Amino acid sequence: MQTERVTYLTSAEHKAALEAFAKSRGESVGNVVREATARFIGAPTAQEEAELAALITQVNDAVPKMNAAIDDMQATLRQSHRDMDKVLRQLGVRK
Repeated sequence: MQTERVTYLTSAEHKAALEAFAKSRGESVGNVVREATARFIGAPTAQEEAELAALITQVNDAVPKMNAAIDDMQATLRQSHRDMDKVLRQLGVRK
């Protein structure tokens, strides 16, 4: 992996806090900064969060309807099974 140097300016207090944090984790400051920026870059945008929230709402609205439809299908299948069993018994195919 080829590396590049990135320099940024911060306050002495922030630098000290960053160094203390890195030391407490047994990591270098560079590694802590790399991890933090990777997480930040990979984080969803506000628009993506809003779209996800809208999808969650749609799913939450749809699931009860889907469950009801499945319950209805199961009831229909049970009734069809009883009806076919009755017909097959009347024909002597099933005891």
